[in-house]
Amino acid sequence: MSDINYEHHGAVRLITINRAAKMNSLDFAANDELVAVWREFDNDDEARVAVITGAGDKAFCAGADLTNYTLNFAQAPAPEFRRKFTNGPGFGGITRNLDIDKPILAAINGFAISGGFELSLACDIRFCSPNAEFALQDAKWGFHACDGGLIRLPQIVGMGHAMEIILSGERVDAEHALRIGLVNRIYPQDELLSKTLAYADMLASRSPLSQRFAKEVVRRSVGMHMDEALKWESRSFRDVAFTEDLKEGVSSFKERRQADFKGR
Repeated sequence: MSDINYEHHGAVRLITINRAAKMNSLDFAANDELVAVWREFDNDDEARVAVITGAGDKAFCAGADLTNYTLNFAQAPAPEFRRKFTNGPGFGGITRNLDIDKPILAAINGFAISGGFELSLACDIRFCSPNAEFALQDAKWGFHACDGGLIRLPQIVGMGHAMEIILSGERVDAEHALRIGLVNRIYPQDELLSKTLAYADMLASRSPLSQRFAKEVVRRSVGMHMDEALKWESRSFRDVAFTEDLKEGVSSFKERRQADFKGR
């Protein structure tokens, strides 16, 4: 049985971490398999939106499988560390050096801890169940987050909330996560996946080029001076202006019908 399931739902791809007995934690082999799945999604022109979740009802992803991961990771010789970790894909693939400009949703069905939390932060939109809990517990074990948690979390929830989560290592429940903007919506456990897939279907009906160009602008403008970021946004808008999708969008508006975008 594969550690990572990859299912087609029309233009949506459902990615499931299938290690429920291990709280969907990732060892090296499962992590590499997930990286390969993300690359397959990115390279598939028919795939417009991805949803990632965890098997079972207890965990989205509890981070790295500490039985064989962390010390091998942290104590690798410096050249190997840079080659495999700093310069390679991050934990779960999309946390570092694997930029995908298609929409990615997380259906967080339980614990999202440390690396699993960081994996959810690398998604564009996060929905969760009422039993979801989030934490960067690294401070409890003597290290700190290293797959985007220290970088993305302040951008999503603000510095004060981020520092509380990072420095304490304490868990945040679903309601608190919603209040601080960490998750977008909370759905009952038995509706979470269907609601997330329905939302993904809606996103897949929108212009894929518009989404990709917009996501790239948002991603690349972080840290830019405002003037340069606005110029980047304007240049991207100009690129969109010459696409077939824009013509289709304008025609559908005039004709009062649903647009049929082709991604061209």
